[in-house]
Amino acid sequence: MEHIIDFLYLVSIIVFIYGLKGLSHPETSRKGNLVAAFSMGAAILIALFAPIEKGDNNYLWIIGGMIIGSVIGLVAAKKVAMTKMPEMVSLFNGLGGACAMLIGIVEMNNTQAPMLSGEVFVNLFALFIGSISFTGSLVAYGKLNGSLRDNLKLPVPHIINLVTLAGVIGLTAFIMMQPAKDMMLVYALLVVSLFYGVAFVTPIGGGDMPVVISLLNSFTGIGATGAGLIYSNNIMIVGGILVGASGIILTVMMCEAMNRSLINVIIGGLGASGGGSGSDREEIVKEVNPSDLAIQLKYASKVAIVPGYGLAVAQAQHICHEIEQVLEAEGVEVKYAIHPVAGRMPGHMNVLLAESDVSYDKLMELEQANDGMPSTDVVLVIGANDVVNPAAKEDSSSPIYGMPIIDVELAKSVVVFKRSMSTGYAGIQNPLFFGEKTKMLFGDAKASLSKLKEEINNA
Repeated sequence: MEHIIDFLYLVSIIVFIYGLKGLSHPETSRKGNLVAAFSMGAAILIALFAPIEKGDNNYLWIIGGMIIGSVIGLVAAKKVAMTKMPEMVSLFNGLGGACAMLIGIVEMNNTQAPMLSGEVFVNLFALFIGSISFTGSLVAYGKLNGSLRDNLKLPVPHIINLVTLAGVIGLTAFIMMQPAKDMMLVYALLVVSLFYGVAFVTPIGGGDMPVVISLLNSFTGIGATGAGLIYSNNIMIVGGILVGASGIILTVMMCEAMNRSLINVIIGGLGASGGGSGSDREEIVKEVNPSDLAIQLKYASKVAIVPGYGLAVAQAQHICHEIEQVLEAEGVEVKYAIHPVAGRMPGHMNVLLAESDVSYDKLMELEQANDGMPSTDVVLVIGANDVVNPAAKEDSSSPIYGMPIIDVELAKSVVVFKRSMSTGYAGIQNPLFFGEKTKMLFGDAKASLSKLKEEINNA
């Protein structure tokens, strides 16, 4: 029976990996997600029918927990707005960390192994990593929805982080050196680990939240791997390794897209200072009205749209797609320029536009977008700020200096859709707004685009 269970686990792992492979391309991502979910569901059923020791039959508790969790997940996923998707991802990620944390606590309480053993170390490791992912994700959630953006500050955060991390390592070693199990010390480690998750994420600024979410996701995967080692469950181990490795790879790729190291992200705290741009441009703002912009767009041959979080907040992706279709009917080529860290989480803009049935072929990555900017007649920057900020190239004192941006200033004309002249999520001013080629269209993005569509049809 055990061999049959292991074989079924192997099949589930293979199917799970096949599903993850589908996530590598937008056109196959939906199918890949369903395949991976199916394999995990099958693995759960296999685990339920696996041989268990006498007296360990807790099927009612297990099924009850599965029903409650499934209902919560289904309702949350159905009701969440696209603008709140990063918060939901962060929250769900934190719950995964909490699961690993609780497994570590329970198994430490149940273990009869010698304290200086691999079993105890794995239990404590799962507890620690799960705790960081849990509280760190909750802080990230608060920063994403704005409730903790300026409210929660720690003095000398980097010193606190180093001291806390040293405390975790020292306390773990002390627990393992004890002659017998002491759960009070384990609970002390739990408290310190939970605090470290808070201290770790708190000093990191809003502009780095996509990187933090990716990193915390990898922590959850590592925690799941630890839980799999505890239960000798191969699919938990492999699944956790895949999530952890993919999270780390994505984190590194995003850091490269920002021209920063992971250590710099963690220590630097992009956007935490809220400093100005330091630009010497004359701060004169030129406005444009929808009527004039409609004529300009109608007689353009090539238009690029740069979406940002403001587009998501206004729920303007649908009307944006409609304008794209109207312009293409007039013979205008329309493309979307997507920055790797646009929005509040990796791939946020891609998902947002896919929701409106924008063709994947129209999405341009950073390098492709920049190559085409000099031949672009009009660029519409809708709700984006930091990813088009020239301070990244011009101002060495700027927190985003060195970060690759979409070079919209290379286009013949730039129009920025924005509610006001306020700074972006990273908290720094954008010299683009005062550029010679730039005009501003103030107001709610959805209302402005609706008016623009009306004017294009009437032009």
